[in-house]
Amino acid sequence: MSVKHEHDKPTAARIPAHRTETDSPRPGYGARSLAVLRIAAGLLFLWPFADKLFGLGYATPASGAWLHGGSPTYGFLSKADAGPLAPMFHAWAGTWWADWLFMLSLLAIGLALIAGAGLRIAAVSGTVLLVLMWAAEWPPARTTGAGAPTHSTNPILDYHLVYALVLIALAATCAGDTWGIGRRWAALIGHRTWLR
Repeated sequence: MSVKHEHDKPTAARIPAHRTETDSPRPGYGARSLAVLRIAAGLLFLWPFADKLFGLGYATPASGAWLHGGSPTYGFLSKADAGPLAPMFHAWAGTWWADWLFMLSLLAIGLALIAGAGLRIAAVSGTVLLVLMWAAEWPPARTTGAGAPTHSTNPILDYHLVYALVLIALAATCAGDTWGIGRRWAALIGHRTWLR
C-alpha cells in the first residue's frame, strides 16, 4: 500500500504559495499592451506628417513646410546614395506624386493605427513604405557613393524593418479591438476580412 503525499501532485496543479492563478500574466495585459503599442506606432506615423506639413522645426524647418511649398520627399530621397535603387529614388525626389503619396500614407496609416480600424491595410501599406525607406538608406552598404562611411549598425535589420514587423503583429493580433474601434469596424465590413 502506497501513501500519497501533498508533494506528489502533478506539477501543473501546484501553485507556489506566493502566487495565485490570476497572477502574471494577468488577463487582458497582453491586449492592453498591444493597444499601447498600436497607439504609439500611430503617433510615430502622425508626427512626421505634422512636422513635414507645418514645418514644426524638428526634421523640417518652417521654411521647408509642405504648406509653404517645401517637398516632404526631396531631402530624404535626394540623399539616397547607396544601393541599387538610389537612381530611382533620385528620380522620385520632390515629385508631386511622391510627395502626395508619402504624406497621405503617413496620415492614413497613423489614423488607422490610432483608431484601430483597417489594420491589415495599414500593415501592408506601412510595410511597403518602410521597406522603401529601408532601401533608400540601404543598410547593407558600408560606404556611400562618395566613399564616406554610412555608419550602418546592422547590414540587414534596422528600425524600418522592425516597425514593419510591429505593424504586421498588430494586424495579426487584432490589436484594434482593445481601446479602438476594431470590433465595430469588423462588424461594418462583414466578410471582407482583408479590410480588417
